[in-house]
Amino acid sequence: MTIEEVVQPYRDRRIAQKLVEKIKEEAKTLDGEIRIMHVCGTHEDTITRSGIRSLLPENVKVVSGPGCPVCITPVEDIVAMQLIVKKAREEGEEIILTTFGDMYKIPTPMGSFADLKSEGFDVRIVYSIFDTYRIAKENPDKTVVHFSPGFETTTAPTAGMINAVVNEGLENFKIYSVHRLTPQGIEVLIKQKSRIDALIDAGHVSTIIGVKGWEFLSERYGIPQVIAGFEPNDVLMAILLLIRMYKEGDARVVNEYKRAVRYEGNVVAQRLIDKYFEVVDAKWRALGVFPGTGLELRDEWKELDIKNIYKVEVPKNLPDLEKGCLCGAVLRGLAMPTDCPHFGKTCTPRHPIGPCMVSYEGTCNIFYKYGVLF
Repeated sequence: MTIEEVVQPYRDRRIAQKLVEKIKEEAKTLDGEIRIMHVCGTHEDTITRSGIRSLLPENVKVVSGPGCPVCITPVEDIVAMQLIVKKAREEGEEIILTTFGDMYKIPTPMGSFADLKSEGFDVRIVYSIFDTYRIAKENPDKTVVHFSPGFETTTAPTAGMINAVVNEGLENFKIYSVHRLTPQGIEVLIKQKSRIDALIDAGHVSTIIGVKGWEFLSERYGIPQVIAGFEPNDVLMAILLLIRMYKEGDARVVNEYKRAVRYEGNVVAQRLIDKYFEVVDAKWRALGVFPGTGLELRDEWKELDIKNIYKVEVPKNLPDLEKGCLCGAVLRGLAMPTDCPHFGKTCTPRHPIGPCMVSYEGTCNIFYKYGVLF
């Protein structure tokens, strides 16, 4: 069965059954177990919603990696943004803070953006950074700041909007960048000896960085990869291809998501990202500092970064997670949400303890949503 045969229809039951049969057949001749990591909340949603793990043989494990950008956003940055908003008010200026819905309730030891809103500050949920741009145009007398998390998929529109703001001279538009680089983050996990036999690469990230953006992982570490779409048959095909490649020692990147991803990716977006951002070392919540995985505005655009306008002192040694929370282990692919003693009991989407339960892309949130409680 070829990739092209599963492109349409994406959810055909008969094709899915054939793929599962072939996966089981290929798995019979595996030497031990294969551990496949994906790095995408949307892939986790597809896998869990479709019950894909229950269809796989025992020696084929699919685990979630750090594919939730909101989940890995550092506590220190969320706290710093809150302190900036408060300091601005003390100095007689009102900041309008915008961010995405799943970032709004991410817990920290000093509260969330939702708590900041409850204190009377102007915090708004937006669907895209374009909404922030519109709010800035409508409120020229106020500083409008977008707290901007995300991997390459979100970084691209951020860079595009900054380009528009620079061209227009819109001075009250600012950002707080907590953008991260996906393949580089996975490389750090590999260097830290995390067991990753094969990778399902995020389809939407790949629309930006292309096939070429992942190739260095296969070249340096001998890991087979498949860029996959987000339908059940996309994921099943990716698993089948990875088992075959792993058995054959075939370390390369296969593009299953040909209908959206090109080898070179989105070159225009790449150029804009490179124009406005530089690569820096960056912390990933509950995982530590990952060298060369963060993006900050270059020196020539620093006036667009709210951190350079208001200097605040964040308390030291803020804990990433509450005691007993296994979000860090889940993000490393070392645990499932159901391994956590808080999951579904003291930690729910209504009363989350860890970031993996808050974000729509968090594995704990997805498990809870689809009733995977034991």
